[in-house]
Amino acid sequence: MSDRSSRATHLFFGGDAATHLPRVLAILGAERAFVVTTGGRSAAMISPAEILGESLCDVFSDAREHVPVDTVAAALARFDTARADVCIAIGGGSAIGLGKAIARARIVPLVAVPTTYSGSEMTSIWGETSANGKITGRDPAAKPRVVIYDIALTFGLPADVSAASGMNAIAHAVEAMYAGNATDTTRDEAAESVRLLSSSLPAIIVNGADALARKMAFEGAHLAGKLLDATSMGLHHRICHVLGGSFRLPHARTHACVLPHVVSFNAPAALDAMTRLGAAIGNADVAAGLAALNRTLGLTATLGDLGLRSSDVERAADEVTATPYPNPRPFSREDIRAILMGAL
Repeated sequence: MSDRSSRATHLFFGGDAATHLPRVLAILGAERAFVVTTGGRSAAMISPAEILGESLCDVFSDAREHVPVDTVAAALARFDTARADVCIAIGGGSAIGLGKAIARARIVPLVAVPTTYSGSEMTSIWGETSANGKITGRDPAAKPRVVIYDIALTFGLPADVSAASGMNAIAHAVEAMYAGNATDTTRDEAAESVRLLSSSLPAIIVNGADALARKMAFEGAHLAGKLLDATSMGLHHRICHVLGGSFRLPHARTHACVLPHVVSFNAPAALDAMTRLGAAIGNADVAAGLAALNRTLGLTATLGDLGLRSSDVERAADEVTATPYPNPRPFSREDIRAILMGAL
């Protein structure tokens, strides 16, 4: 049997895909399922007890944004007490992030049932936040063994959550387009991801019950997650990791706010990427197109609205430049400061 690092992620996609959970457990050879959620809507949309029956050993419904280390410790204690042998994460990036932490710590399979559009379910990338900030990494043990895309679970997803999580996915695709290790295949997939998301998200805002738009958004998010896993992250992700981990800004909305500003900075050094992205989004000025898409989706918050103070900018610029990510255009601390002030 091959090790986990060489195993593909298996997909279930459809309107009732969550009902396949018992079959998934059988395939994995798992008998005791530990479910993590954020509570609220995602927990109400699906009944783990009804679907899993006696296979369900516990539900931890306290997943938190940015995956705080104390939340991880509490979930691991419950996981151990339950003697679970598989983790099922139901919800958005917060639940899936906690599921990854459990999978890494206990070397058990992770099944992801996303209900938003971040795409994180397709990656081996993990992150945890402590008083010292956010740390991230890549670990094959964190990558879900199975992903279940159930369109029905996205109906009723609030418009602002749909919009922000979708823009988060677009950020993954945009950076994948001009990543240093991009290929012709990943660039084509990045363009398709942006096309799917930029066309489906406005339709979802108008009509949250639009099944075709919801399906397209899932497809775009799935591609974005694959791309995030296959390519290197750049300046945009570094800035957002600092703003989320050290200043606790909301994850997806921060991505939406920052993305046009970073794209504007990078555009002169990534002309081919801008041509491809411009065609996908329908605007040759990609930064302007992303800003216009934010406005269409109602995502007009500035970094100041999201909680960053002008007095925080110097520290944030220091943190971003202390651990730089690869980027198509070299940057200085003053460049980071200008980007942050522009988004403030």
